[in-house]
Amino acid sequence: MKFEGIYTPAITPIGQDGQIDRKGFAAVLESLIEAGVHGIIIGGSTGEYYAQSAEERFNLAALAKDVIGSRLPLVVGTGATRTEDSVAFAKAAKEIGADAILVSSPPYALPTEEENAVHALTVDRAAGLPIMLYNYPARMGVMMGDAYFSRVSESRNVVAIKESSGDMANLHLLARKYPNIALSCGWDDQALEFFAWGARSWVCAGSNFLPKEHVALYEACVIDKNFDKGRAIMKAMLPLMDFLECGKFVQSIKHGCELSGLPAGPVRAPLGPLNANEKETLETIVATLKRDVAQVVAGNRHA
Repeated sequence: MKFEGIYTPAITPIGQDGQIDRKGFAAVLESLIEAGVHGIIIGGSTGEYYAQSAEERFNLAALAKDVIGSRLPLVVGTGATRTEDSVAFAKAAKEIGADAILVSSPPYALPTEEENAVHALTVDRAAGLPIMLYNYPARMGVMMGDAYFSRVSESRNVVAIKESSGDMANLHLLARKYPNIALSCGWDDQALEFFAWGARSWVCAGSNFLPKEHVALYEACVIDKNFDKGRAIMKAMLPLMDFLECGKFVQSIKHGCELSGLPAGPVRAPLGPLNANEKETLETIVATLKRDVAQVVAGNRHA
């Protein structure tokens, strides 16, 4: 499997009763397909997997496959603290016909690189599906580095990585030493740098509600190789990226979806909603971004 294009880590709409809004979830998936993203990831941090029971995660994966069918690749997250739980999510992904799985480091446990690699390879053996690794040390507490990549590269299923460390040295290491592991941007404000180093995909939560704008940046840099246009689009998107890193990431993504007319609902505890000022700021940023990117795409604005 080749990861190319915009892969959206889908939100999980929640009803006012606190339960997962299945109709809303299906509507979100349909909106992404219609908007032209290239793949969908469920069971990621944007989808609030950490606040869901195992049964909810199994059911969401099955529902996503039912809705998406074969129209787009479906990637299912296997994140969990216990290896046994990640194995269970991987097996379930295979059973429903998922196209790939997302494999992260077990949070809180702080495994060594060797232990972390054994975790990934154990999950791999359980499913036998293509794997996108997910390196996010800010959340997981450990870094996937040279020793880890050397070990997991033993598996042909390890085909890509969502690199979310923010460390350019790790990007350079992967591009130089592990070209067999396809780069996928996981740190939004570094998208241009990733594309310059050969990344052909971008896992971006903002594409839940701004899919066409994210696709525009991907097409400018990867398809057209027009980095002047890419820089102009990135300039327009940076205020949003800065806002998303202010500490209320999932809340902001969900509010962005609500602004686009999509069902999102509240976030689950322990998170809380945006306040009125934060909502107003985000609304202004989104409106400006849409206007500016539209001008760049139309050829009326340059880097």
